[in-house]
Amino acid sequence: MINVGKIKQYSNVLERPLSKGKQEVSLSAFAFLFSELVQYNQTQVDNITELERRLEDAGYAVGARILELLCHREKGNRRETRLLGILSFVHSTVWKVLFGKVADSLEKGTEHEDEYMISEKELLVNRFISIPKDMGAFNCGAFVAGIVRGVLENAGFPAVVTAHFVPVEGQHRPRTTILIKFAEEVLRREATLG
Repeated sequence: MINVGKIKQYSNVLERPLSKGKQEVSLSAFAFLFSELVQYNQTQVDNITELERRLEDAGYAVGARILELLCHREKGNRRETRLLGILSFVHSTVWKVLFGKVADSLEKGTEHEDEYMISEKELLVNRFISIPKDMGAFNCGAFVAGIVRGVLENAGFPAVVTAHFVPVEGQHRPRTTILIKFAEEVLRREATLG
């Protein structure tokens, strides 16, 4: 008997191909898990800076894995070697996989040659978070900054990545800007590549 139209069943999750699978996670499930991550880390720290650092560290691990997965799926195990190529990869491909759309903008800093900014009007991790007044400028975007840093550093582009709120006139919520400040070695390498 021939099994026409049947999908091969895998007995072990490790045997499943990386290129297949459901690509969406329920928004409510993500919001719940992320709020639990924030709450757990909040009980482990004494100040906002330490909480943002812990969220960034959690995001870094996600970013490293996202880079491996996307390089395998999208690029045939090749990685970007140029600065604008990796920034475009993060701005479009990584953002689309994580948030279902391309980031709102990618801009080069005007004050410093080594700074780039990815801006998002309503970053998903800040959408369902209400910040108590005693926590002031706490930004859950630190998790996304960690993801971006994980992607960049594991691709060979060391950088300091931070998340900032930028007020927008006429809007209730500020936009989130992910500020990327590349290490000097990245700029030297880019200059030699021409």
